[in-house]
Amino acid sequence: MQVHLNPPLEPGSASQLAAAIVAAAADISDAELDYSPASIGVVEEIVDGFRAEGVGREEMAESLVAFGCYLGEIVTRHIGGAWRPAPATHPTTAPLVVELPDARECHPIDWVFGRLEAGATFSIRDLYTAAAVGGAESGLGAR
Repeated sequence: MQVHLNPPLEPGSASQLAAAIVAAAADISDAELDYSPASIGVVEEIVDGFRAEGVGREEMAESLVAFGCYLGEIVTRHIGGAWRPAPATHPTTAPLVVELPDARECHPIDWVFGRLEAGATFSIRDLYTAAAVGGAESGLGAR
């Protein structure tokens, strides 16, 4: 999948991409994204809307990646951790992951693509909760 983002998708630019999607969501759909864990539901609703319209991952790749950056910013602000390049050994949709304080990785960009593909059976809120709770059974994968 090719995405053309400005700025390019790198650990240092994820927060800028998140801020851009916050502004775009407010302009396009009056969605309020305030970086709170509660706003994850708003992202799920937006992605569900894309799905209902029959939008594919390639058509909306830039927006989906930006929403993933937004989710990653929620993770880093409320749970901790930092953006870093995805390891070459783990296939991901995007080349960035959030490394949590306990060295587990989470993949918020993949979360968004998973929601688009699977619909409401794929819960971003549950993945966030697993990241917050921690432990080996969180399903996020240890490094």
